[in-house]
Amino acid sequence: MRKAILALTVAAFGIGTSEFVIMGLLPDLAHSFNISIPKAGVIVSAYALSVTFGSPLVAIALSKTERKRTLILLMSIFLVGNLCCAFAPNFELMIAARLLTALCHGAFFGTGAIVAANLVPKNKRAQAIATMFTGLTLANVLGVPAGTAIGHALGWRSTFLFLLPIGLIAMLGLIFLVPRQDAEPVELRHEISAVMNPKVLLVLALSTLSSVSLFTVFTYIAPMLAAETHMRENTITWVLVIFGAGITVGNLLGGRLSDWRQLATLVGGYAAVGTSLLVMGVVLPYGVPMMICVFVWGLVHFAAGAPLQARIVEKARRAPNLASTLNQGAFNLGNALGASLGGVLLGEGLHYRRLAPAGALVAFVVVLMVFWARHMDRTMMSDPDAGPPIDFVPMH
Repeated sequence: MRKAILALTVAAFGIGTSEFVIMGLLPDLAHSFNISIPKAGVIVSAYALSVTFGSPLVAIALSKTERKRTLILLMSIFLVGNLCCAFAPNFELMIAARLLTALCHGAFFGTGAIVAANLVPKNKRAQAIATMFTGLTLANVLGVPAGTAIGHALGWRSTFLFLLPIGLIAMLGLIFLVPRQDAEPVELRHEISAVMNPKVLLVLALSTLSSVSLFTVFTYIAPMLAAETHMRENTITWVLVIFGAGITVGNLLGGRLSDWRQLATLVGGYAAVGTSLLVMGVVLPYGVPMMICVFVWGLVHFAAGAPLQARIVEKARRAPNLASTLNQGAFNLGNALGASLGGVLLGEGLHYRRLAPAGALVAFVVVLMVFWARHMDRTMMSDPDAGPPIDFVPMH
């Protein structure tokens, strides 16, 4: 089972690198296509919106397909999409290539989370899901800095070619290490009914706002550090490594805390996220304090976010595949909204230092919503739409 989760983690690493590496390359893309940085941010929004609206359709289309086969098909989309990105001749086709690449994202993490959860006992499911998502966080420690460095040295197109062997390794791991896992027979109306549960909708809202808080700042981290902290490109790369280290530690910590006390982790985590962003607005001009703040920000954000994927599986037990994929869509809707919010603030002439307080405000809204979720848990003791708990899926 550990080897199976390792294969899922490698695939998550490739997908995460593809998603986040664009942040470090944003100035290069803007220069290459002769557009402004806020307009280049549309590439981030396009990817996120494709995950949000395209991935659930992919999940529905593949809902009756055996899960291992589904994961392999989605990695094939990942490979084709990144190949198209590498050779996109203009901005419009680059957006189209990113839209294609993003189709695999939400469905893969949604299906992969269910596969990981079914590989372990119930009391370790959050940890198993968090372990798979470690690939996403390690992408920020290793994949994004390496991809950014390759892009700066050899051109941004080389970064997407660099992703192809990672995708091939991940596909081989899925083929040879992940056991077959049949999808449960479901009807679309039952899936939709389950995800319309108020508790499920609230988790989706929390996931969306969580990402708004993150991507209002993170989308523009490279130009922000260059303009306000006066960092050079190689230093910015190391800041991305520091951020990746923080989110890796935070993700693993959040998985353990979620299995212990889920809502307390959410409340304390997002309060810490808001506080760290307020501090960032103060220390932004200073190199070393800013690096420390970036590490802490990444750690507390992913520690707070780790329980959300486990919570969506828990609250939508009759529709785990669709709900888990929708949760990834919610995260990426937040990515698009956060990138757009940051772009609007910059477009209005505000300085980069205003982005962190805006992200902090959103994080504190999340804290208030978690208290509402706690109230719902106490007042809605019965959960008729959730159905029985997920049983282990037979392995073949």
